[in-house]
Amino acid sequence: MPDTISRPAALASKRKAARPPIQMRESDADRLSELAMRIEANQPQLAAMLTAEIDRARIVADARLPKSVVAMGSTVRFADDTAGTERTVQLVYPHQADIEAGRLSILTPVGAGLIGLGEGQSIKWRDRGEHERVLRVVEVMPPQD
Repeated sequence: MPDTISRPAALASKRKAARPPIQMRESDADRLSELAMRIEANQPQLAAMLTAEIDRARIVADARLPKSVVAMGSTVRFADDTAGTERTVQLVYPHQADIEAGRLSILTPVGAGLIGLGEGQSIKWRDRGEHERVLRVVEVMPPQD
């Protein structure tokens, strides 16, 4: 008998490890791609993390992104189900970040993990200390234009 995992077991394992589907506004994907290219030399891990999220996202016209999906500028209430905590932050570009004012940079593990998720979706994500967290989007308030 071969030392292989059965097809159903392999598919179940793959599904368990898969990240949830995400959506991203076209303008956000463009700006975030440019940002990733600018930081690649100095912050290769952050650039790779951001690029991976852009690559797996379903890119939609700005006006077609549902209001319940986290976009740049959105205010999002999320739960860290691992720690049992809840926070509300606005997802912003690095130059706008001010964690004391509740503005979270897209270039943080949590920021990159939240982009594109919809209300009720969860994602397993590693924090800066490499601890696995389960983040769940509770509510999304759209960007103020």
